[in-house]
Amino acid sequence: MSIDAKNKEKLELEDQKILDKFLKANQLFYGPDPEIMDYHGLCERTEEEERILSQYFDSHKANLCRGRVLSALDETHTMVEQMGVAPGAKWGDIVTSIFTASGDMASTGTHGLVAFASIVGYPIRFINKYWVNDPTVGVRDGDAFIHNDSRYGNIHNTDQSMMMPVFWEGKLVCWVSSTIHEGENGAIEPGGMPSIAESKYDEGLKMCPFKVVENDELRRDILTFLQNSVRDPKLQLADMKVKLHVAIRLRERALAIIEEFGVDYLIGTLRKSLEDTETMVRERITEVPNGTYRINTFLDSTLRENMISKVPMRVTIKDDRMIWNFQGAAPQFTNRSINAVGASFKTCLATGLTLWVWPDLPKNQASFAPIEVEFDNNSLVNSSVEAPNAMSLLSIFRAFSLPAATLAKAQFCMPKRFTAVSAASYNQPATFVYGGLTQHSEITGNFCADINGNGTGGREDKDGEHAISPVFGYMADTGEMELAEEELPYIRLVSQKLTKDRVGFGKYRSGQGYEQIATVRDSSEFGFMSGQCGAKHNTSPGLFGGYACPTYPLAKIKNINILETLQNNPELFEFDLIELMNSQKIPGGKYSTQGAMNFEFCAVGELYMICQGAGGGYGDVLDREPSMVMKDLEEGLLSDEMALSIYKVSYNSENLVLDNEGTQRLREQEKKARIARGVPYDEFVKRWVKKSPPEDLPYMGSWGDDDSKLIISSPGEKRRVIEAGSEGVMLGNPKDLRIATLEDEVKALKKQLNNA
Repeated sequence: MSIDAKNKEKLELEDQKILDKFLKANQLFYGPDPEIMDYHGLCERTEEEERILSQYFDSHKANLCRGRVLSALDETHTMVEQMGVAPGAKWGDIVTSIFTASGDMASTGTHGLVAFASIVGYPIRFINKYWVNDPTVGVRDGDAFIHNDSRYGNIHNTDQSMMMPVFWEGKLVCWVSSTIHEGENGAIEPGGMPSIAESKYDEGLKMCPFKVVENDELRRDILTFLQNSVRDPKLQLADMKVKLHVAIRLRERALAIIEEFGVDYLIGTLRKSLEDTETMVRERITEVPNGTYRINTFLDSTLRENMISKVPMRVTIKDDRMIWNFQGAAPQFTNRSINAVGASFKTCLATGLTLWVWPDLPKNQASFAPIEVEFDNNSLVNSSVEAPNAMSLLSIFRAFSLPAATLAKAQFCMPKRFTAVSAASYNQPATFVYGGLTQHSEITGNFCADINGNGTGGREDKDGEHAISPVFGYMADTGEMELAEEELPYIRLVSQKLTKDRVGFGKYRSGQGYEQIATVRDSSEFGFMSGQCGAKHNTSPGLFGGYACPTYPLAKIKNINILETLQNNPELFEFDLIELMNSQKIPGGKYSTQGAMNFEFCAVGELYMICQGAGGGYGDVLDREPSMVMKDLEEGLLSDEMALSIYKVSYNSENLVLDNEGTQRLREQEKKARIARGVPYDEFVKRWVKKSPPEDLPYMGSWGDDDSKLIISSPGEKRRVIEAGSEGVMLGNPKDLRIATLEDEVKALKKQLNNA
């Protein structure tokens, strides 16, 4: 090479370095980083971690250190519950966590929501990558950062996390965090989960990870900006203070651990806990029988129109590899808020795994690290950064129930299991989101705690539990209604009443959900929204012959004042949704049912009614012990009609004395009737399997065995087929479609009149 050529090459390298430096210093926008968001595994060991763990490391000392960490996390969890202002804080929709310096979530306490913790690893990695060495930001002792945008790592934008670095002798050794479901965030509808959001710009606060605390003090200028952006500035202030002081307490406990055991043992214990958990999970994967296990579930609503949207899961196990595949899911809805970010969906899958399949695993990020996940881009469960996701709960709640429902098929034949095989728990956010002017002349918005009372699925050895916990956690509460009624103008005329017949039937039935009937007093500017699906198509499938849960529509009685009715004619009111809707005894009422409900004002005394759902049933209903059926009858959980038609049990309905011989006779008759109804498998497939969904069915997702093609049946539009992952779908405004339909009807009527 000539001297001129060498000089030219050197000059080009220097130019490239200058260009790279310029581009790095002048990056247009620090948006969500795909490299961070797409990776759910553990970071590589740091040099410090390698040094600590490559030499003698006392496991007994590490266990004591781990115990101190868990104690600190439990202590700070209690602090949030006791001091938090948001309804979610009081019910346990919170978590405190500790992370390695690299951002791997190393532990939560024995309480708290694992999904809230794991997801915070993403913004910490973002801070490490972009802000640590940025001269305008930096990460120093006494700093803390806040964020809520799911595109940088969160379940949805109603959750706000505060993250604080922990330094020892000037060196970053770990991170701590506190997360609360705050609710109100300034979105287009009150309460933080807008059902009518058509873009991410309708979703309210979208906080990328940014510094809000310096020298352990909240920056008042930024705090004022955040308060000015939401309907409830008091809540925003109070809970930012709570999260800050909880983080400070966690930092104090971490430093105390270092003083007791040494900094190497804190760093080493956090890392070793993660690596040991990952090793344990890999070992368990090898024990699961090789094969592919499938399940399909469907959403029946986008919160603005009824539509069937597919969410499939296919688990393939090959030796030490476990692959969870969601290809063929419905495309993202570009102007509907029910999409989920892929990282958020994976975090919830991890929670479903550790709650319902391997609940003995340590609650850390490594429990999901060995599992591979495959998505289509631009899909309902792996949406783009532009797609709205404020009500991702509709799709993301499936992630909590799908692991157990799918892996149950693999676990069934295993001699060693780590918990009972069970059908899916109820997996929808069945509660009221509320907002408006309170009786105290304060503007607010949030949601009710009824979301935390899901009925669990039937298990292999016993019935499911009634309304015991949310599908996403195991240590949560449903709140005190009396306290809520002191702050808010709504009244619960029926609160948490167990329902009848609304379960997944089976050899072991699911747990019941409960009924809620609400109205408003002392405010003419207060209303409700409901963000669940499942009014047309069930959400929690049964297992091994068990029945799925029923469907649960929302019911309303408008144009009445139930408070006046209760004062003047109390006999007209029934403390039961079905009786109120079927008898329609309250005069002048406008009775209606629907699926999800966008926010609307509730006039004083009007009734809004929903039912918390049940899980799926387990096993054949004819295998249910008759004595268990009688117990349900005695407790008022089952009607005579269902006892006979579903379980084929004979008894005296007046004194509930079981007729064993009659029951055996009825069940034998039913078994013979099943045989008579049965057809050979090939004939069944020929009748049942169709080439495509019905033409008049609004349907989104793959069909049959080909996951590479998606059927797109938007309301009011001609059906088409697209490549999976190629694009999102824009839906028409329901009001515009309704107007067009009415205009066509008017035109047809005019034509009919002219021809008469």
